[in-house]
Amino acid sequence: MAKIYIKNAEQIEGIRKASKLAAEVLDYVAPFVKPGVSTGELDKLCHEFITDHGAVPAPLNYCPPGYTPYPKATCISLNDVVCHGIPNFNKLLKKGDTLNIDITVIKDGYYGDTSRMYFAGEPSIMAKRLSKITYECMWLGINEVKPGAHFGDIGYVIQQYAEDAGYSVVREFCGHGVGIEFHEEPQVLHYGRRNTMDELKPGMIFTIEPMINAGGKAIRSMPDGWTIRTKDRSLSAQWEHTILVTDTGYEVLTVSPDMPSPPHFIRNNH
Repeated sequence: MAKIYIKNAEQIEGIRKASKLAAEVLDYVAPFVKPGVSTGELDKLCHEFITDHGAVPAPLNYCPPGYTPYPKATCISLNDVVCHGIPNFNKLLKKGDTLNIDITVIKDGYYGDTSRMYFAGEPSIMAKRLSKITYECMWLGINEVKPGAHFGDIGYVIQQYAEDAGYSVVREFCGHGVGIEFHEEPQVLHYGRRNTMDELKPGMIFTIEPMINAGGKAIRSMPDGWTIRTKDRSLSAQWEHTILVTDTGYEVLTVSPDMPSPPHFIRNNH
């Protein structure tokens, strides 16, 4: 079994700073998300904000085996794009578009990773509901985090909630360990069974980032080698936080002044 890093106090502090900056990028870009603005322009704004704050965007030139280097600073996934949408100056937002902006920064050698949903103008009732349920899925997963719980517990509550709402959970992409590297062990699945997979221990840091589809769970890859869409062209939504397992529960590391509040049914477990 691959090793899951337990972070020490110094590493946790570095990852906390990187995570906070990643969340602040999402605050900063929010007012610019409106019809007529290109996803390329949003990416440029995020890139400049990151570098102005002494950090670098982790996705830029990221190149896992079998991929071409990723060409942009952020992933911006529109409507039926599940993840890894490549920003483009020719792609103008239209009224009612839904989009996920995914930010990972490297600051002083540490990584922070977070994403949020945005709407260009007024979204459809369906799009709003999908985003809300996906947000609640993420928080239900976060709420399972405490020492002695299992990663399967996180996946179980997310899957149950999404499917009860009539939606489906993407299987091919998942949360992951983060902090010292961009992607570390473990893989944090957004489906599963209770009391399965590794046990959570204080000092583990990972993302919870469910990708929930309005239609079926099947996906398709685009010719650019990165962009992933729903196979049935239904809407997809995603929210993401970076989470630290503490001695008593969890700490959300990707915090910022304008981040959305947790749903009312989540207890404060810091």
